[in-house]
Parts: sequence; structure tokens; C-alpha cells
Amino acid sequence: MIPFFNKNKDNKPKLEGQESAVSSEDLLNEVGSDDDESVQTDLSIHPDWNIAKEDQYAFQFLNMECPPLKPSQLSLAGISLMQDGEHQYRVTAFIRNSLDKTIELGEMNLVLMDENEKILGRKLFNLKEVGELPPRSSRPWYFTFSAKDLFTTELPTTGWTLAFLIEEKNTDTTHRLDLAPAWKQSLNKASKQQLEKIVADLEPPKEGEVNLMGLQAKQTEEGELHVTMLIRNGSDQNVNLEQLPLHVEDATGELVAQGSFKLEDFVVKANTTKPWTFIYPKSLVQKQQPDLSKWKAFTPNA
Repeated sequence: MIPFFNKNKDNKPKLEGQESAVSSEDLLNEVGSDDDESVQTDLSIHPDWNIAKEDQYAFQFLNMECPPLKPSQLSLAGISLMQDGEHQYRVTAFIRNSLDKTIELGEMNLVLMDENEKILGRKLFNLKEVGELPPRSSRPWYFTFSAKDLFTTELPTTGWTLAFLIEEKNTDTTHRLDLAPAWKQSLNKASKQQLEKIVADLEPPKEGEVNLMGLQAKQTEEGELHVTMLIRNGSDQNVNLEQLPLHVEDATGELVAQGSFKLEDFVVKANTTKPWTFIYPKSLVQKQQPDLSKWKAFTPNA
């Protein structure tokens, strides 16, 4: 079997992640006991796992370290987060069931968060592979995240949380404007209303589509190029952007500027359009007198 634990100085295993618990009713539509008595879960190793005695004892020790659950809960208790290859990470966690019945999980979205609950990654897992979880049980399992599932390459080794993602149902699918806090503060009422009208008059992006639309491009006296884009999310889920490469061509079709922009905590909410201005310093502007009567901005290879 693959290693489950990071080695430490005293060679004792410890829970390196936090625990996240959800109601079984919210996750599985399963209603259990309404007692107030707390539930301690017993270790349950998957019948196909053939693990060393040393690992068995370590899992037993860590399971006893987990706090009791409330009745009718499912939780993920983080054990370890280890790099597994150049662009892949393996998260080991207990899947805990406080119900008085055996349950089986299906496809579920899980999120990986840091200690401040910032989402670091997200992936859909087929948890049917976990098998049947006995009543009041705690089963260790590992979850692999690759680069395409992660929003960052800087993952913490401790304090992280693996959690079930319970999607809130939003019956209002009207596409609307979403302004970043800085824009809300700096724009006057008339400018906000103008942007709202632009978004309302545009045909919304197709379901599940994320696209860019140019709004304004202008060159400053200092030679910088300021390009304002509408980032449009037609999905029913938030989209987190970390890096955006962007090329700009003018009316002649010539390349005016190109660059890659790093975005901090940049989320485009579900079914919204977020305006943002990208500033090219003079050093990245390749055409000093562009014809901006007509222009386009695009991500290369998109």
C-alpha cells in the first residue's frame, strides 16, 4: 500500500488536518436519531485493503483522537496531505458516519480549504468505491488531487480541511452584474446603473460557459494600456481565477500588447458578469499608436 502518514520526529502519527461535519439529511437525505447523545465512531478498514499492522495501529490511534460526532452526521477528518508525484497530491482522511445504519456514498464534490477556509481545490469523487460504511464507523480513505483540480500549488501541510460541498439551490438564474468591493466604492450611482444596463441588455453566456467581452480600451499619456473586460460566468457554480493570459489586437489586427495577469482571491460568482481593468505597463505595449476604434482582447489558444 502507499504511505498514509508523514514522518515526524517522535514517529507518532497525528491528525494534520481539521474536521468538517455535515448533517446526513443535508448530504444524503437520511434522517437518523434525534438523541443528543454524542457518537464515538469505530475504526473500519475497507475489506480490500491489506495494510501493515503498523498502519492499523496508527489508524486506531488517530481514530481515538477524533472528537465524538453528533447523531446523524457525516464528517471528513484530515489525516495527512502528501505530494504524490510532480503535480499531484494525496489527501488521507477518515470518512465518519454517526448514523445507526449502514450507508453508501455516491459521486460527491469535495473541496480542500486552508485554515482560513479559502478554497484551494475542488474535485468530483466517486465515493461508491469507499464501499458500505457500517453504523457509527470511521473509514480511512485517500483522495488524489491533480494540478487541474487545484487553484494553487502552495498547499499547507497542517491546518487544512477536506469538506463535502453541499450546493445551495438557487432558483434565480437571472444573469446579473457583480462588482468587486473596490469597484462598488469607486463607481458613482450613474456608472453602476450603466454597467447594470449593459449586462442586462447582453445575451447571457450559454449554460456552463465562461467567456470574456471587451468593454473599453484606452492608452494613457504615460504609454500604459488600460483594458476593461467583462468576465461572464454562465455556470451555476462560482469560478475562481488565479492567472489570466491576455492578448490585445487593434482595428488592423496587429498585436498591441500581451501579458499574463495574476489575480488574488478573484471569484466570478455563478450567473454573474464581473468587470475588471487590466493594466499593461509601457514595457508590455508593442504598438505605440494603436487604432483602438475597434479592438479585441482574448486568451491565447482559447
